[in-house]
Amino acid sequence: MKDEPGAPEIVDRAIFQVELDALRVREKAHTHEGDAIAAARRRLPMVEVDGATTLIGPEGPVTLLDTFEGRRQLIAYYFMWHAGHPAPEQCEGCTWVTSQVRELSYIHSRDVTYATFCQGPYEESAPYRDFMGWQMRWYSAPRESLDALLVGRRVGRMHIVCYLRRGSKVFETYWTTARGSEVMDNNYHLLDLTVYGRQEKWEDSPAGWPQHCTITRTKSGSPTWQPEWPGGRPIAQWPRVQAGYSDDLGTGGH
Repeated sequence: MKDEPGAPEIVDRAIFQVELDALRVREKAHTHEGDAIAAARRRLPMVEVDGATTLIGPEGPVTLLDTFEGRRQLIAYYFMWHAGHPAPEQCEGCTWVTSQVRELSYIHSRDVTYATFCQGPYEESAPYRDFMGWQMRWYSAPRESLDALLVGRRVGRMHIVCYLRRGSKVFETYWTTARGSEVMDNNYHLLDLTVYGRQEKWEDSPAGWPQHCTITRTKSGSPTWQPEWPGGRPIAQWPRVQAGYSDDLGTGGH
């Protein structure tokens, strides 16, 4: 047992329930505060953007307005891209959150379209989408389009941007970045329920708790429960590689 990580104190069921009930009060307060923040988000003002801004899709150039696909709202995720680099060197954070986006029928039922706007060439990034098995709409945003749509925000960073269409006019209603993108994820929120959490070094955990996680990319020599993952890739790529899918992006490395 000397190699076992630390663990919580063992108590009887009654004491456990008392402690859990106390935590539940905080959890419910957190939920209600989240509801209040969402209500405030719905009351934000909005700003008009150019609906004719060009994006590149599978059939060639389209406009921002086209990407709504006739729906009233659009959620766009701006995927970071390292042009000319092979698949293992692409953004692990964007791969992590995008891998969570699967079933879109619930979003569509609310008159909302979801799409990825990749910050790199379509001819490179579309094969990456196919390699990962993603089904969402995928567009490439040229640099001049990114400058127009992100308006001073840093290009080359993950962003979620929400839009509203009123007739032929398009408005930006909300945006977030960095850890705000965790709203796309379910794995980490489920891990937050477990005793060891995400196992990342920044977490507030007791002494002896495992905290060796490399976040969303495996590294050579890092402890892992998957020894067949030797390191050096965004985690979600490994099952695709093992299934025999090609990660050749036409960049000369795969």
